Amino acid sequence: MDTLRTLLVQARICWKDPGENRTHLYSLVEKSGEAFDLLILPETFTTGFLGDTDLPQEDMQGPAVSWMKSLAHRFGSAVAGSLVISEDGQRYNRLVFVTPEGEVSHYDKHHLFAFGGEDKRYRSGKLRPVIHYRGWRIFPQICYDLRFPVWCRNRDDYDLMLLVANWPTKRVHHWLALLEARAIENQAWVVGLNRVGKDGNGLEYPGRSVVFDPMGASAADLGNTECVRVVNLDLEQVKQTRRNFPFQADADPFEFSDTD
Repeated sequence: MDTLRTLLVQARICWKDPGENRTHLYSLVEKSGEAFDLLILPETFTTGFLGDTDLPQEDMQGPAVSWMKSLAHRFGSAVAGSLVISEDGQRYNRLVFVTPEGEVSHYDKHHLFAFGGEDKRYRSGKLRPVIHYRGWRIFPQICYDLRFPVWCRNRDDYDLMLLVANWPTKRVHHWLALLEARAIENQAWVVGLNRVGKDGNGLEYPGRSVVFDPMGASAADLGNTECVRVVNLDLEQVKQTRRNFPFQADADPFEFSDTD
């Protein structure tokens, strides 16, 4: 599939109310009225960022992942978004990716936002998966990961960097600049999906969900209101960019070491 029709759901998130969030997000998707292959929801879409305090814990068999499976089946589309998952006595900020056939992949956020106390609540993920879906290689990332270009570096292993976030208004300039930079340096499509509204800690979120093509040109900007939009991503554009500008062949080699 050369064209990946991608539905961005830039939504408000109700604080600590998973049921209301699932209902609201479903209504937004249903009203979109367009066909799509990949549906993207924000970071911690069931609770808001750090909004899981005192809520019942959920695992991969819980209501949120089951809801994502039903959504994927209903619309014949993959569904991706992050939520808090409990596993083996630990909590993770986990991006879950569900295909229409019910196959489930995930990525646990590697860079926890210590400035906001996220490292005190959750465990850091150590794996850097690439998800294969309909001929695309998709690299899932979550919010703060965006600030770390070595972790995000394309080693000729992905075509699309998919990043979901709760990125605050006061640092929106960083959000836009870093997403554009990741697209240019990695010669890949970059989708950054953010939320709108205010959370329970009083933080404002600006939306500004954006898509950059493999040359760093803007393909979409959703502005600062709640909305949904389909953006078509072209796989041939990735291949053509890398053929025309084979810069990755000159990249410095490196290896990650796990110090945990």
